[in-house]
Amino acid sequence: MLPFSLLLATRPLRRYGQLVRTTIRCQHSEAAQTQTGEATKGWTGQESLSDSDPEIWELLQREKDRQCRGLELIASEPKTGLIDYDQLAITARLFRPRLIIAGTSAYARLIDYARMREVCDEIKAYLLADMAHISGLVASKVIPSPFKHADVVTTTTHKTLRGARSGLIFYRKGVQSVDPKTGREIPYTFEDRINFAVFPSLQGGPHNHAIAAVAVALKQVSTPMFREYSLQVLKNARAMADALLDRGYSLVSGGTDNHLVLVDLRPKGLDGARAERVLELVSITANKNTCPGDRSAITPGGLRLGAPALTSRQFREDDFRRVVDFIDEGINIGLEVKRKTAKLQDFKSFLLSDPETGHQLADLRQRVEQFARAFPMPGFDEH
Repeated sequence: MLPFSLLLATRPLRRYGQLVRTTIRCQHSEAAQTQTGEATKGWTGQESLSDSDPEIWELLQREKDRQCRGLELIASEPKTGLIDYDQLAITARLFRPRLIIAGTSAYARLIDYARMREVCDEIKAYLLADMAHISGLVASKVIPSPFKHADVVTTTTHKTLRGARSGLIFYRKGVQSVDPKTGREIPYTFEDRINFAVFPSLQGGPHNHAIAAVAVALKQVSTPMFREYSLQVLKNARAMADALLDRGYSLVSGGTDNHLVLVDLRPKGLDGARAERVLELVSITANKNTCPGDRSAITPGGLRLGAPALTSRQFREDDFRRVVDFIDEGINIGLEVKRKTAKLQDFKSFLLSDPETGHQLADLRQRVEQFARAFPMPGFDEH
């Protein structure tokens, strides 16, 4: 017979189906033996398992470590890079978080907010959608919006929204639910808590110049021109993804549905840190990024590429294919240097000290800059 605490720990799994059998054998922990008086108490899902059954808690910690330090908890399928919503539901039932965050900082696909809402409703959790990277695309209605499903929506304003560096927080107000026994309306409580958290807790004072700049950006977003721009961002990102695939690169999730592409360089034998440095030296700005299964954020396997900035300079699909040609040349230089060096610091030093490599970098940088100069820079007519 299962000890009471283990029975409670497996309840989320058993609700989902025959995932845990009652024939599981486990020695009674000391905490379980002292809980006879608490066995009939209602289980809310918020009790501390570490206190009530430290043995089971330790088993869960080992399993979490086995799953690459929590990748399983964000329900990202490690082979495809796609969100596994069924696994998300199972994990949510097991750990019963109070808040689930839907973020898109390095996710190149569309998020099923309705499915995440279902999961949150089942476990009575809040859903926070962080749309910092995709807010411009959401505002111009070229990709789905989280507002219908999320309790709280957060965004920066300087990415696809193309504004000044700032941020926006949206939250639900009004009636959250109705008490079935008393008929009393239960309101949302976000307003006071979020406002107080922003000011005076975190913000020292209003930045009026930034507020005005955000207003300008939001005005631009409401125009047909911005929607046209957003559609071109999507076209350019797909063209970039297709060009990378044609050259044999592996992409996390296999492609893109938004503005970014996450390249998995591990099959090529390189990492994002080395690729980032090489591209920096040839005037191409990109950033290293972890991929599913990575063990280090210092030398991650991925390189994140975005289309919005160059689209603002009137780049089109063929131009992005040319950009991929330059990136591929830089990656090949990085692979050659990696074969001659060991550590990351050695790699970076070799790039600056080896004459032949320096010549290759200078040649590529000259061609990149010559290509880029042909495109306008918004706000700088003389360029």
